[in-house]
Amino acid sequence: MTEAAGTRPKRVLVTGGTGLVGRAIEKVVADGEGRLDEEWIFVSSKDADLTSAAETKALFEKHKPTHVIHLAAMVGGLFKNIRYNLDFWRRNIHINDNVLHSAYECGAQKVVSCLSTCIFPDKTTYPIDETMIHNGPPHSSNFGYSYAKRMIDVQNRAYAEQHGCRFTAVIPTNVFGPHDNFNIEDGHVLPGLIHKVYLAKQTGSALTVWGTGKPRRQFIYSLDLARLFLWVLREYDEVEPIILSVGEEDEVSIKEAAETIVEAMDFRGELVFDVTKSDGQFKKTASNGKLRHYLPGFQFTPFAQAVKETCDWFTANYASARK
Repeated sequence: MTEAAGTRPKRVLVTGGTGLVGRAIEKVVADGEGRLDEEWIFVSSKDADLTSAAETKALFEKHKPTHVIHLAAMVGGLFKNIRYNLDFWRRNIHINDNVLHSAYECGAQKVVSCLSTCIFPDKTTYPIDETMIHNGPPHSSNFGYSYAKRMIDVQNRAYAEQHGCRFTAVIPTNVFGPHDNFNIEDGHVLPGLIHKVYLAKQTGSALTVWGTGKPRRQFIYSLDLARLFLWVLREYDEVEPIILSVGEEDEVSIKEAAETIVEAMDFRGELVFDVTKSDGQFKKTASNGKLRHYLPGFQFTPFAQAVKETCDWFTANYASARK
């Protein structure tokens, strides 16, 4: 006897399932946020090369997901993006097209992809919001990655228009937390700083922060983002993306972020800013007004607490952490 269409269990496939956000979703689901009618499948690059259309199709045919959270991407910090804009464009375009088309072909009911605030125009007014994505070129430092991510939004709208697909995307601000990539050269600013403080403590040397420390960022803790991903998967029905971020008032400078890490790790050495290094974009303040319209009572983890938990995780898992 067949089950009624509405009671069929959900099979949620998470690409990039062993990365920063994938691990956070896995933890939140395991800690009680999952539902009895949901089966969660977390896959990584070991399961399939998503730049290959054939391997991606085979992965989807194997798992037959009803829902997809698409996190897989080639990612990196400012200096890696500056060096490899072509690689970021090509690899991410292939990954995104293969995942979205395989989801469509296997009849997935919904896909939620992950974008980034770096997709917004470099020259813009602040705060940026969801209506402004395509209003001008992104910052030149990471245009390959940014345009590839923007194309997910274009593709989602095309699948909705032509095939009626419920494909959407979220735009988190700077994500950090356990299981991040703490590589100093190629990682993002916060995990890179955490690793630097750890090493400076070991060697008794000064902590050198690249740039002036003046650029400002909104940071979102990966576990908060994971909880919001579950809400988007279950409740958010627009094709248009939604920014997932702390409020504008919670923006912090790189200097303030470094000082928060210094305090969390009880670093007593000197703090030095290497002003010969690029700052990248000075700010990219995002509005979370749309999120607050839907979830006015959502509680974000305080920044200092989230930084402390991340630093503690990195210290405890130094040998195995990505770095």
